[in-house]
Amino acid sequence: MALATSTAPTSSNSGLSTQEFQLFRNLIYKQAGISLSDAKKPLVAGRLSKRLRQLELNSYTEYFRRVQGDGKELQVAIDLLTTNETYFFRESKHFDFLREQILPGAIGRGPFRIWSGACSSGEEPYTIAMVLAEVLGTRPWEIVASDLSSRVLQQAASGLYTMEDCSGIPRDLLRKHCLKGVGQHEGSVLINPALRERINFRQINLNNTLPSLGMFDVVFLRNVMIYFDIETKRQVVQRILPLLKPGGYFMISHSENLNGVSDALKPVRPSIYRKPDA
Repeated sequence: MALATSTAPTSSNSGLSTQEFQLFRNLIYKQAGISLSDAKKPLVAGRLSKRLRQLELNSYTEYFRRVQGDGKELQVAIDLLTTNETYFFRESKHFDFLREQILPGAIGRGPFRIWSGACSSGEEPYTIAMVLAEVLGTRPWEIVASDLSSRVLQQAASGLYTMEDCSGIPRDLLRKHCLKGVGQHEGSVLINPALRERINFRQINLNNTLPSLGMFDVVFLRNVMIYFDIETKRQVVQRILPLLKPGGYFMISHSENLNGVSDALKPVRPSIYRKPDA
């Protein structure tokens, strides 16, 4: 999950006052832990203006009142103000490390469990699943994939992507783990059901008390903490740490680090950390 970075200008952009922007800035911080700079004001206006027109509302203040009194509309607003840029095998060194350094030591143990904590539209957990299937095969393994956005979780659970979306999947894995769409799905690719059934997609807000998820051997939390302030980062990592097994690995994006966030995880390589053995 990541903050939206672009928007088409609309005639309603100038209608968002500084006070109204502050209302939505406070809202997205409270709900998602995302800190919006002043420069994001046009983005917020553009993202919400179409929804105002759909609901035939005359101001952002009216929409804010609607959001406060309607849980479903609150989720719509969160979905509008976050976007989910991702792709298969993004930051591939993490998957190389998983394949070459972590999984060989997991053979014979099980079930091997991974949490994709900001899974967006599913490319990350499906990439992980392909790696696990190749190395562990039929040995027990499972993935929990979560995101704040219900919209992208629906897309992820479908396992349906365009051919262009799948350009980052190595050809041999594409043939082995994906089905080519035919008929009305021509030009699309469907992730093999054998992989999809190993992934449990769940809506989880990292800024709230976490549900019961069990323990994990690896946690991926990539490209999300860059939008959190330092205190929110600390709280999020503190919530996750008890779910990571001793000796387990914690992976963040290459643009992130845990400096000043937590000293309970020890760096192994840039963006890869390990929880010490008990």
